[in-house]
Amino acid sequence: MHYDPVKKTLGNIFNATPLARILFYKLLDILLLRTWHIHRELRKWKKTAPARAHILDAGSGFGQYAYFMSGMSESYCVLGVDVKQDQVCDCNTFFRRIGRENALFRVDDLTTFRKDNCFDLVLCVDVMEHIEEDVKVMTNYCSSLKPGGLLIISTPSDQGGSDVHGDQDTSFIEEHVRDGYNMNEIKEKLKTAGFTRVKAHYSYGPPGQVSWRISMKYPMKLLNFSQLFLIVLPVYYLVVMPVAMVLNFIDSHAAHRSGTGLVVLAWK
Repeated sequence: MHYDPVKKTLGNIFNATPLARILFYKLLDILLLRTWHIHRELRKWKKTAPARAHILDAGSGFGQYAYFMSGMSESYCVLGVDVKQDQVCDCNTFFRRIGRENALFRVDDLTTFRKDNCFDLVLCVDVMEHIEEDVKVMTNYCSSLKPGGLLIISTPSDQGGSDVHGDQDTSFIEEHVRDGYNMNEIKEKLKTAGFTRVKAHYSYGPPGQVSWRISMKYPMKLLNFSQLFLIVLPVYYLVVMPVAMVLNFIDSHAAHRSGTGLVVLAWK
């Protein structure tokens, strides 16, 4: 399934007004399980973060994570980098319209983007599975972090990430260049890139996998088939959302022996 056209359609709908875009962010916060895991890690990081932290949102997309992080403290400075010019323009316009001056977005390629010893935190959510030259990008992250800085990655695992469970399966999302990372593989790659300490844990355990199917996979498949399904989505989510929220809470607060996602923390 081609995921980007569906995302573009949804983004255009919710880009009509600042209020609509904020509502869009809130819906993503509720429905996307990865967001529950990432917000939890960001809250932990904030407890020891510098008062005037500089943050890189690597592959900023719609800007929902930059919105969350720039709202954690007015003294934080967030730079969002993305290769898609339309999303960067939309984000800059929206953040200026709401008066959020501590976040800025620019068009750039993560395989070449590097600012030595600049950031206290690099956040990379659902990006590495789209990049062939992953070690090169990880090296750029390490160089861009200040000593002691933290990289947070969320990405599919090889335990069924991208909905691939066997040799005959293909990725649910065709834009992925890899189906998922082995936990030891991504740890070794990050150490090769220069990180001194790496931790990782599984996300999208059994509760999260059910949540993902009912809240994301099935609706996206329907929208990819026909955008007419936008009409029935509000009714569908009225039923599904409470169930998904309970499952997301359980998944983000439990330890999983395996899962279709990985949350990786790496320190310079």
